[in-house]
Amino acid sequence: MDPIPDHLQENLKIMFVGFNPSIRSSETGWHYANPNNRFWKILHEAGLTPRKFLPEENSKLLDLGFGLTNIVARPTKEAAEISTEEYKRGAEKLKKKIRLYQPVAVCFVGKGVYQQYSKKRVISWGEQTEPVIQGIAEYVAPSSSGLVRMKLDEIVEIYQGLHKYL
Repeated sequence: MDPIPDHLQENLKIMFVGFNPSIRSSETGWHYANPNNRFWKILHEAGLTPRKFLPEENSKLLDLGFGLTNIVARPTKEAAEISTEEYKRGAEKLKKKIRLYQPVAVCFVGKGVYQQYSKKRVISWGEQTEPVIQGIAEYVAPSSSGLVRMKLDEIVEIYQGLHKYL
């Protein structure tokens, strides 16, 4: 399976970071392409996008100042298939991307993504008080996977906290 392209550029307001591409994303080349993933719905309901974008429009988020990448590029059926070594290499590559593009904030789409990146174990939702890279806000939001058991309203409310970076 092929990795999918990042959608990153300078002057981003928010860089969204997921675990890794799903099989469906690898097949299509689009971020958050699995029909059970609620990423696009969450962004819209949180008021971050003017409408619900489709996965095939993922590059249009750049026009809103939003970028898309993953901590690990290799597509898998589930995040449990990612090795410790892949996370370690991915975290180092992600730090380089963040330093290169200098977004206002980085939103980690899932606590597990941030745990792998920061090596911290106790993490709260929202902005982190001690960012790994000084000067760039690090924000932790729930995964948009349909497997997440939180109520959608609760997830949307956490994503609404990203408005402070717009």
